[in-house]
Amino acid sequence: MRHPRHGDPRRVLAAALEALGAVGHEVLAASPVVSSEPLGPSRRRYANAAAIISSAMGPDALLDSLQTIERSFGRRRRGQQWGARVLDLDIVLWSQGAWSSGRLLVPHPQFRRRRFVLGPAAAIAPSWIDPVTALTVRQFHARLTRANPVH
Repeated sequence: MRHPRHGDPRRVLAAALEALGAVGHEVLAASPVVSSEPLGPSRRRYANAAAIISSAMGPDALLDSLQTIERSFGRRRRGQQWGARVLDLDIVLWSQGAWSSGRLLVPHPQFRRRRFVLGPAAAIAPSWIDPVTALTVRQFHARLTRANPVH
């Protein structure tokens, strides 16, 4: 969604990367922005990107930090699950492998089937290995694009 201060979705993503740095996370790489069809009932197209960040925080604390950034951009976690939102930050993979807590599961449970995740991630981390399957981001992206070349 368009943001009153940051503007169009691509600018929102750029501002989110700046916000990550402002709270102490180092952005090591950022992918190009891609546009995607919505999941669920939303009718808007989405702007998506991936970033590799370095942080001293563990996954649960990092999730808290990401959700604080989302709230600062106007995100409210209520109402329709798949509704349009200004910003959605997810932890997809973690350098120390798998993580599970009562509120977070890493790798992200759906990342292997989502082109809007795999395309940007393959642009910046094609050799990153999924700790569950031992396949790389590049391999998942290739499988997904071969299976579904249009979407």
